[in-house]
Amino acid sequence: MTGTTLSDIYRDYIACLNKQDWPQLGQFVDDDAIHNGRRLGLSGYRQMLEKDFDEIPDLYFNVRMLIADPPYIASRIDFDCSPKANFLGLPLNGKRVSFSENVIYEFRDGKILQVWSVVDKAAIEAQL
Repeated sequence: MTGTTLSDIYRDYIACLNKQDWPQLGQFVDDDAIHNGRRLGLSGYRQMLEKDFDEIPDLYFNVRMLIADPPYIASRIDFDCSPKANFLGLPLNGKRVSFSENVIYEFRDGKILQVWSVVDKAAIEAQL
């Protein structure tokens, strides 16, 4: 798989998230998906995302940087949103915050197998 092909798959995955098109998630996420060392599988991965959108109704994934080196994608995603209550242990309660997430994805057969994600919590804390 080329870097361009993998980048296109990734951008389609992000569009799927932003549309909250959960029935299509299996097109992008492997049945054995692992997130930050925890095996969630496709159903657990979907539950995690649905929870995120429930807790942050205006959640939108804005890809700022994208590097493809198959089978890996590295991405920096920007967020500008208003979590309803606590987020990352911080009492936001509807306050609008901007922050980034640095993520590395490993793909297998065109689907996300493993995700390593770090959210810039310090950027959120600086806005409180």
